[in-house]
Amino acid sequence: MANGSYFKIPSVTHTREKKYRNVGFEMEFTGLDLSRTTAVVQRVFSGRLTRESSAACVVAVEGLGDFTIELDWNFLKQKAAQQHKAGQGDWIDLLSQAAALLVPMEVVCPPISVSELDRLDPLVKELHRAGARGTEDSMIAAYGVHINTEIPNLDVYCLSAYLRAFSLLQWWLVDTHQVDFTRRFSPYIDLYPEAYLQQLFSRVLRDQNQIRDDYLQYNASRNRALDMLPLLAHINAEAVHKAVADIKIKARPAFHYRLPDCQIDKPDWSLAHPWNTWWVVEELAQRPDDLQDLAGQFLAMHRPLLGVSRSDWTALMSRWLQDHGLA
Repeated sequence: MANGSYFKIPSVTHTREKKYRNVGFEMEFTGLDLSRTTAVVQRVFSGRLTRESSAACVVAVEGLGDFTIELDWNFLKQKAAQQHKAGQGDWIDLLSQAAALLVPMEVVCPPISVSELDRLDPLVKELHRAGARGTEDSMIAAYGVHINTEIPNLDVYCLSAYLRAFSLLQWWLVDTHQVDFTRRFSPYIDLYPEAYLQQLFSRVLRDQNQIRDDYLQYNASRNRALDMLPLLAHINAEAVHKAVADIKIKARPAFHYRLPDCQIDKPDWSLAHPWNTWWVVEELAQRPDDLQDLAGQFLAMHRPLLGVSRSDWTALMSRWLQDHGLA
């Protein structure tokens, strides 16, 4: 994997509409309160601040878009917004200050062209210098980095290719990211169950409805390492919300990749680190023959009652990726 702030460029850089694909990052961390985090974002990008409540601010940056800075606690955000509207925020202010000790801050970056991701490097560096602390700083907060990568197009081939690529790699990705113990055993980044992988690799996927129904049969939750619900809701919101009654599902034509840790407290860390690991999924998804061959190998390794050996499959994928120049 590449080090530093070098962001690997995927083979497919444009959407079907011939526009650069966009990528949005979400970073969760502790060590800073709302005002200090917002001040760093403003200082780095010279943006225009809007205070939405005691728990959330927006910094509008010309040429990039809106950066949302908020305490990652849904109850507090809702109450703070209500009190802010009513002009009564004293108790929420106090609660926000107390929550900052336990509840992570979240910086939600606007979607940025895949060719310009290094524009986020100064923000990460300044947050680090200001005292932001990453995943390893807490034994109870399973926070990390989310990557929202725009899908090239919504046809069945593209959807199934990315699903299969990630599914083949999911065990390898956990090891490669070196996901922290607290997050591995949290409910927030569950992997796809092997029963779903068996079905995914053995079927010929013919339409979006089949992809959606198969996915929801086994993964009717936002808490997946690769959460497909926003993307599936973009295609058919009614069907998704009928299966998963969660108001936090935001429809968008992007993968919601939740697996990486946030290591912002490490001086040499960059968003390029988690991105360059996701890049392997991007590249494998563009290799239809290899996807078919690897899926067949996975199915062949299935053992009655025991399933596929995770360690054996991870070792196989590691060798395969090295032999093919992807790791």
